[in-house]
Amino acid sequence: MTPENTGETNQPLWKRLMWFVALWIAGVASVTVVSYALRSLII
Repeated sequence: MTPENTGETNQPLWKRLMWFVALWIAGVASVTVVSYALRSLII
């Protein structure tokens, strides 16, 4: 299927990269929060 058939539009590269960076930061932040929560339960 081509993008014309699916109705999707190609977003600019900077916008796709910003989504990737935002998801990466959210993932790192969530792992950090969970690790500190588990550490506080152990100690």
